[in-house]
Amino acid sequence: MKKQAVVINHKDNVATVVEDFPSGTIIHFFIGQSEHSLQLLEDIPLGHKLAICTIQVGEDILKYAESIGVATELIRPGQHVHVHNLESRRGRRDK
Repeated sequence: MKKQAVVINHKDNVATVVEDFPSGTIIHFFIGQSEHSLQLLEDIPLGHKLAICTIQVGEDILKYAESIGVATELIRPGQHVHVHNLESRRGRRDK
């Protein structure tokens, strides 16, 4: 199986794709030694993130087992995770 997305840490709720993938593609990735797959609900460009589980509004988005922001809307597995549904809290003095 060719790895199509990378999960850095088993605590992560997003994966990063290693090439452009259109909506409907079934992608494969590993969490530790366990292989997983899911169908993309949206186009995901190279280097961007997708949800690998349901992420609730206000829930931390985890990459490297660290919060990279919070979800601003419900994000379903296979959806693109980017500035349209993630709000960063790093470097902000208003939050």
